[in-house]
Amino acid sequence: MALHIYNTLHHKKELIEPLKEGHFGMYVCGPTVYDRVHIGNARPYVIFDILYRLLKRSCKVLYVRNLTDVDDKINKRAREIGSSIHDLTVQTIGWFHEDMQALGLLEPSHEPRATQHVPEMIAMIQNLIDKGHAYTAEGHVLYSVDSLREYGCLSRHNRDELIAGARVEIAPYKRDPADFVLWKPSDSETPGWKSPWGFGRPGWHIECSAMSCRYLGPTFDLHGGGQDLVFPHHENELAQSTGAHGPHTFARYWMHNGMLTVNGEKMSKSLGNFVTVREALQKFHGETIRYILISSHYRQQLDWTDEGLSQSKSSLDRLYICLRGLVDDGHENAVDPKILEALEDDLNTPLALSRLHEIATSINKAKSSKSRMQLMQILKASGQILGLFGLAAEDWFTWRSAAAADSLNDEDIKSLIAERIQARVNKDFSAADLIRDKLLAQGIHLEDTPNGTLWRR
Repeated sequence: MALHIYNTLHHKKELIEPLKEGHFGMYVCGPTVYDRVHIGNARPYVIFDILYRLLKRSCKVLYVRNLTDVDDKINKRAREIGSSIHDLTVQTIGWFHEDMQALGLLEPSHEPRATQHVPEMIAMIQNLIDKGHAYTAEGHVLYSVDSLREYGCLSRHNRDELIAGARVEIAPYKRDPADFVLWKPSDSETPGWKSPWGFGRPGWHIECSAMSCRYLGPTFDLHGGGQDLVFPHHENELAQSTGAHGPHTFARYWMHNGMLTVNGEKMSKSLGNFVTVREALQKFHGETIRYILISSHYRQQLDWTDEGLSQSKSSLDRLYICLRGLVDDGHENAVDPKILEALEDDLNTPLALSRLHEIATSINKAKSSKSRMQLMQILKASGQILGLFGLAAEDWFTWRSAAAADSLNDEDIKSLIAERIQARVNKDFSAADLIRDKLLAQGIHLEDTPNGTLWRR
């Protein structure tokens, strides 16, 4: 494997050298489960799914993606909708799994829930207290940022920027405004656990530090997430973990994806441009959503637009057309080398997608059926490493969105095609053209081939 990624910690592209040859450990921050996942949340999950697929070709990967199921946002949401916290988190986790499956994600090796690992968090907090990195105050335990000289090395903010960026609570029990909470007290209506510091619950940052250590050890290969997590979440994870386990521990490589805008603006409910994955799936197949999410380089900002979705659908249509008639032999080693080269160069998915279209052009120009079939196999295998081509070509073209549920169904379409064929046999070409036009008005495209009439939505 000659994989290079941009390491946020060192602000440069680096060759990935796993801690243990033939093995790779990666941790990606998962959702806080209080509501539907929006399209911005989905981008890192898709990006790191592609990295996971790529790494699995050359080594054994231990991929951990957590679920944050104890958090003040969850408590607030449960009160707003009159639900129990348990029912809310169980329902939301179910939604998350449905959406990720629709986007074609592989399941991670482990998907730990924060509530299942509170003892590990308590142990890590006590370790930090014992080593002088944390202190107790009024039922809270706080991390002392002054105790770690390297604090801020990931985000590279100065002290004033760190405090402002964290939007820290200026509480009288803090020794320093920049100190952050490891443990906080809970009342009778708030989730909590017994601890040496009283009945309470963990802070957000300590959850990931404890869970990553539980499944990957004190030091592992790569930590990922969105750029919005660099500070304070990942900075604080790094501080906690190195404080507990010593210098040069925790993640060796840090990988962060760029943010997502909608029609050039920050996504916001107040602007009316807030789009959940579930809403997008009502109109578009998961592969169309996946395609647009990888159409820009992961470190660049991505703008979500209707035009971009339409272009992604058209691009996939072109590729799927080239897969019609494929006899799939499951030949996974047929991945195009240029696509692997693009992905190994800091996960350059736009270049990999452009290469898929070059292969499609070669298929259209192929002079023999054998050559064409070989290229079709390469196209499918190469697309699958990007998480594409999960459907048979005919299933792709006959897929109907929930938003189009009142349009012609498959049987209606086949009946009209049969009528058109008969009209052409009767040389009633005017009637045949009217049927074609009727279908086209419903978004159904026909293609007359030597093997009969093919159709697609």
